[in-house]
Amino acid sequence: MTAVEPGVVDVYVLRRVRDDWQVLVLQRGPNTRCTDSWETVHGRVEAGERPEEAARREVLEETGLEIERLYSITVQPFYLHKLGTIMLAVVFAAIADTGASVSLGPEHRASEWLSVPDAIARYNWPRSRVALPEIAFVLRTGDAGVVEDVLRVTGG
Repeated sequence: MTAVEPGVVDVYVLRRVRDDWQVLVLQRGPNTRCTDSWETVHGRVEAGERPEEAARREVLEETGLEIERLYSITVQPFYLHKLGTIMLAVVFAAIADTGASVSLGPEHRASEWLSVPDAIARYNWPRSRVALPEIAFVLRTGDAGVVEDVLRVTGG
């Protein structure tokens, strides 16, 4: 039987520059899975951890950035054929301080801040190309507008 697990988070880190969003894209380093691929912050939810806690932890570990605001966007299923498991990725949008510097963890070799269309073009994972336009739509006014009270998880 195939298991279904809500086991990972995908966190799209954004910053506001003038009236546009920039998205942080990360390139996988050597000796990691999918070497040289471009991705968003991604990681496992640890035992006893809530997805939003995992999102904050993964962003800090992979980029050194603190999150100002965090939004719950969607849940995306994907199949891990080697484990025979349908994994659920809880997708978040994380707003970072515009002036903060990125400090990469050991999994990544490079990072870039790109426009939404350029980030979509850069991502190698199909599900990343689907989630980012949803995020851009939700945050088109700078926050989630009339659904802010439902989608905003944390932040001042």
